[in-house]
Amino acid sequence: MFARANQVKTLSFSRRALGRAISSTRSISASRSHRTLLLSSCAVAAAGTLWYTSKVIHNDASPTSPAPPVQPELSQKPVAITDDATLMTYACGSNKANIISPATPDIDSVPIPSPVSWLENVALRDLALHEQHAACVDGRGDVYQWGDGFFGSHGQERAPRLTLQGKNITQVQVTSDRVFALSSNGQIYVLASDGTNQPSPPQPASSWGFGWLIGSSTTSHDSSEITPNEKFGRAEKFVSIAAGRDHLLALTSSGRVFAHPITKNANSHGQLGFRKFDIPDPTSHPSQKEAPNRLQVELIPKSVLDPYAFASPAIRSSSSQAPASDGGVTGGVKTSATATFSDRLLELPALKGIKVDQIAVGSRSSYVKTDSGRVLGWGANEYGQIGLGRDVTVDTITKPTEIVLSKSVSRNTDSKCLGVFAGGDLTLFVVERSDGTSIRTVDVLACGNGQWGGLGNSLFRNSQGEPLRAKNVSGLLEFSEETQNLQPITPHAISISPTGHVLLTLDTASRAGPGGGGRDLLAWGANSEYQLGNGKRTSLAAPAWLKTPGEGVDGGRVMLMKKKAVLIRDARGEVWKGGKGIDVEQTAVAGYENSVVYWRIC
Repeated sequence: MFARANQVKTLSFSRRALGRAISSTRSISASRSHRTLLLSSCAVAAAGTLWYTSKVIHNDASPTSPAPPVQPELSQKPVAITDDATLMTYACGSNKANIISPATPDIDSVPIPSPVSWLENVALRDLALHEQHAACVDGRGDVYQWGDGFFGSHGQERAPRLTLQGKNITQVQVTSDRVFALSSNGQIYVLASDGTNQPSPPQPASSWGFGWLIGSSTTSHDSSEITPNEKFGRAEKFVSIAAGRDHLLALTSSGRVFAHPITKNANSHGQLGFRKFDIPDPTSHPSQKEAPNRLQVELIPKSVLDPYAFASPAIRSSSSQAPASDGGVTGGVKTSATATFSDRLLELPALKGIKVDQIAVGSRSSYVKTDSGRVLGWGANEYGQIGLGRDVTVDTITKPTEIVLSKSVSRNTDSKCLGVFAGGDLTLFVVERSDGTSIRTVDVLACGNGQWGGLGNSLFRNSQGEPLRAKNVSGLLEFSEETQNLQPITPHAISISPTGHVLLTLDTASRAGPGGGGRDLLAWGANSEYQLGNGKRTSLAAPAWLKTPGEGVDGGRVMLMKKKAVLIRDARGEVWKGGKGIDVEQTAVAGYENSVVYWRIC
């Protein structure tokens, strides 16, 4: 994916610099001693020039400064990916919480995508990044957690720790204090993001390198399961989960949508889709563990509870200042390290009878896509992130509401949503357009908070209520040999960071033919910590191709590849026999001010 940086020869002195040095000597006294001194200086300068001319200097180091110390974990220079068995994970951006490089806490940020050695030849089922902690699922279906939020900022342990084993996990989602894991049989488990109070499994003698995690220990940390409040049909199970800041959505194989309140702020903007539910009574006697008493809870959105919250004191009367209520439930209500505010998933009443095939969540908003290509959204809308248009200015949408994605096209054009993606206060829709001809187009529409350029329309706008086209990734066409006409280039995957940057992978490989390349990776949005991987800290307001260094003036395009694995190791570093010959593909994930490209098991 990333080409090896070229070796370049650097001249210490240019002709212009030498000219300035010679002209400056003429203004000095012409005394013999001074002339002798000048001639000696010029001789030294000339010798230095010849020495530097013959010296090979890498372009990742400054010729005037000492070479940086070799880091054992994260290399600052990209290396080439070949077609052999090597599978490398690449990372860039912030490492302040030791997320992208646990073994090198001295590195605060990585300006360009660099290989992460502890994931060499490791293919993952899933990877989730939060601000202070992270979690992944290896090929065996085991969950590992790490980061300062997990070990504690002053802890000495850095190596990712096994926290859930033997559950055959396929997907993980993370919040500030929880990790949710979905198993292949549809069960959803919850783990604490703080591992400081949990027992550590036995560590191997070698702390880094292959086998540096936990050896052969089968110890897992405490976890609990959250269950649905409705009975499932035959063979029905959960197939997807998506977590926001305080709530979780879950999708079943039959198209039903369930929501889970993680904290008592789970419905602050109506993002749950319902208000009333029950939770276990934390005061229940231990003997009632199997059937504890339950408390009735009603979480009322802030805008409904206090509609004048943002009104000026002249308009806001004292009677409108309704006190916040949590239904008699005190904050927290955690009966154990893994018990959440609620222990159940509840079906959304407004979506009963509607078959959904995709779910997405922002920090405080929720979205679903139906099997017919229609999209509904609800929750926080102060930045227009729901996408209901410029005329809808309310900051809270309490019920699932359809989002019209055909406002910017003619009436003769049909629009169908192919995918919805959300993160933080930003939302992207992939929409297929058809005007009755054989040529279709695909647009990427964006709405929400584009303060750092995340809208992709060359504007830094902090509020956008109407979904508008993102540049460079909308309306792309290529000629198809199979159909003998133009066909749209569609996005393969989109990852949106809660902190405002976007990674989009174009499906440029499906019609590339034999020997064709991979999928183009584009990035835009916030870039304060080098998370876009271009070596700069300037935010981008339009999608830009990520370049590989060392290939011409501008470099080559970064291509994410797909291939059959020759060798796959689990997160322990042990060879996984079940991984030989399976399909793996490079997947980009946008985290909190960082980005990771890892090999994902298809």
